[in-house]
Amino acid sequence: MLDPFDVQRFTARGFGGHGGRLGIAYHAHGADWAELQLPWHEDLVGDPDSGVIASGPIIALMDMATSFSVWIKRGAFVPHATLDLRVDYLRPATPGRTVIGRGECYRLTRTISFVRGQAHDGDPDDPLAHVAGTFMLTGG
Repeated sequence: MLDPFDVQRFTARGFGGHGGRLGIAYHAHGADWAELQLPWHEDLVGDPDSGVIASGPIIALMDMATSFSVWIKRGAFVPHATLDLRVDYLRPATPGRTVIGRGECYRLTRTISFVRGQAHDGDPDDPLAHVAGTFMLTGG
């Protein structure tokens, strides 16, 4: 029997690994969605002349936010792999601002999870990226 997934307990000590290095942190969640935040930091800037966070950290943020939405909806932390994560950039992130990534799991099958989401830097009505993707259970 799997323990229920408690996103706040899971993130209480912060993130380790890649997410921790990027500075990703918990922001909010609901029954089938999660929001994580990526604070602006000079080390994350792709082009020093622009001050804009590079695309890699934003992709990592969205992969994690959509993963969290799957675990929340399934009610358990179960291993899965990203099969596909399409990222459509709408505009650059505003230099100096924290990026919020919201992932939603809108459909579950026995082995596949379907997700979507968006990233913004302060106004959800002015997103900087949309994502859509799928995850596949790898165990349990």
